[in-house]
Amino acid sequence: MIRRSAKVITLGVVSTLAAAYLTGSFAQAKERAALTPKAKLEAYIKFTRILDIIEKEYVDEVNTTTLIDKALKGLLSNLDAHSAYMDTKSFKELNVQTKGEFGGLGISIGMRDGVLTVIAPLRDTPAYRAGMKAGDIILKIDDKATLGMTIDEAVNLMRGKPGTSVTLTVVRKGEPKPLKIKIVRDIIKIQSVFVKTFENDKNLLYIYIASFDKKVVDGVKKAIEAHPEAKGYIIDLRSNPGGLLDQAVGLVDMFVDKGVIVSQKGRDPRENVEYDATAPGTDKTTPLVVVVDGGSASASEIVSGALQDFKRAVIVGEKTFGKGSVQIVIPVGKEEALKLTVARYYLPSGRTIQNKGVTPDIIVHSGKIDYVEDQTLLKERDLKKHLKAELAKLEGEKKEASEKTEAKDAGATQSKEDNATEAEKNIITESALYKDAQLKSAVDILKALIITKGK
Repeated sequence: MIRRSAKVITLGVVSTLAAAYLTGSFAQAKERAALTPKAKLEAYIKFTRILDIIEKEYVDEVNTTTLIDKALKGLLSNLDAHSAYMDTKSFKELNVQTKGEFGGLGISIGMRDGVLTVIAPLRDTPAYRAGMKAGDIILKIDDKATLGMTIDEAVNLMRGKPGTSVTLTVVRKGEPKPLKIKIVRDIIKIQSVFVKTFENDKNLLYIYIASFDKKVVDGVKKAIEAHPEAKGYIIDLRSNPGGLLDQAVGLVDMFVDKGVIVSQKGRDPRENVEYDATAPGTDKTTPLVVVVDGGSASASEIVSGALQDFKRAVIVGEKTFGKGSVQIVIPVGKEEALKLTVARYYLPSGRTIQNKGVTPDIIVHSGKIDYVEDQTLLKERDLKKHLKAELAKLEGEKKEASEKTEAKDAGATQSKEDNATEAEKNIITESALYKDAQLKSAVDILKALIITKGK
């Protein structure tokens, strides 16, 4: 007996591989014929007949239950890249993922153009530390080629006992040949919200959201409460593969007081749902900038797209992944389930993100900003020092002054190096900012919004 689960999930662990549909009058007529009771009965009979032939004639003896399970996996995977038949193991893994702690590499994968592709590595996980990047195409998992492999099969190969390793062979844009990346498995404990301030501007608050687990809204609220001096927020959703829908809605609701944040529409009227913003506790005035990239998927796209439609935030970065469909989990018995696509998400303006993604208001590609101050130009503050130095040369004091200066500079440099690592944990330094062109642009835009606020 199949019972319907009300739990809606938006785990950004699959890609936006669109299903190909037959076109033309013949195909439409065939589709209509398939809806008749007679056509349905003939299809069921054909299936059981083929199953019976396989059981009797196949070269090896096969188990009927195994055949049915494989048929179901093929059936669901051919509907779209998001639907899946979950056996006992897969069903348990799904439940573990939504709780924010699971074993493996810390990598979100999906199918893009029929190949196994990295959506995003999760921050501070083995995959992230090993150097995996969004957009990497996985050719091999250890010695097994991924061609023709399903997402579930790939996930099962990559997961294993903590402390054991797996080697991924990947193709990366810009690299002349495939890369082999060795990753040591670990228990994945996801810290969903990271908070930092800026070295040269305490008025700005940086909030990075790694994934949308059940702790996101609470984490963002605590971060804001802990920094009452902040006059503007940067929310970084780069390489965020998605997560729970209610957390995405809750985050937008913090900054929007009315209107439909996101809606979902499906064939079944029960799936037509609207998620509205509420007024209590809404911050409608603090300037907001959201940073996204190609690894931002699912819930990340709902947040960035909704805030963009409401004109509540400026979106900066690169076009997002484009995963905008709704899956529900329908248990089959006690230990198995179907993950079935039942609807698509629509943003406040009525547009869909499925296969389209969210295009930023200001497109900034990843990279660094090269900046070197011209040391040959004298500033007003330097004139007196410069003249004194010239006089010292004439009076024969150059050597002594130089030795003192060198000793002082050496001490300052050493102190700066000692403190750099500690500072970068909670503070984004000026040098670090120039290494991230997208974040530097977000900071500049946020400063402009703060200056023009209320004007």
